[in-house]
Amino acid sequence: MKEIVIARGHPEIRATHKTTLEVTKEKSLTERGDCIIGVGADKSISELSDGFKKALMDSVLVMVEISLPDYGLTELLTGYGSRELTFNHPTDIVIRKSDFICRRTLLIKADKAAIDINREIIELLRDTTTELSMSISPVDKKI
Repeated sequence: MKEIVIARGHPEIRATHKTTLEVTKEKSLTERGDCIIGVGADKSISELSDGFKKALMDSVLVMVEISLPDYGLTELLTGYGSRELTFNHPTDIVIRKSDFICRRTLLIKADKAAIDINREIIELLRDTTTELSMSISPVDKKI
């Protein structure tokens, strides 16, 4: 089981946030959006499949593959689901290093945030024509 979210780059992408990473359906962003790595996403956290949401609520380990298909670049990260997740934000998907949960949160206790993403990927994401693919797959039960 997996979900794939497609988003695009934006000239204001900085990806300097130390604890979170985000993709959003919004088409623009400001300097305050320093955790955002993709805009114009094709789905939000509320639009993920019910089966997928149920799997993540079982506190499973989740693998996320962020890739730029046109450039052959990939970044892997892991995080955990939680039974506290609500999956009800209309525009955003947020991955967090912390265990903080709000309605935008997809994963907690992640091993990477925006600042940890390969800078070559981030530089390419400053171009609006760059497509980002984020593949999200539950892997195993939390230990």
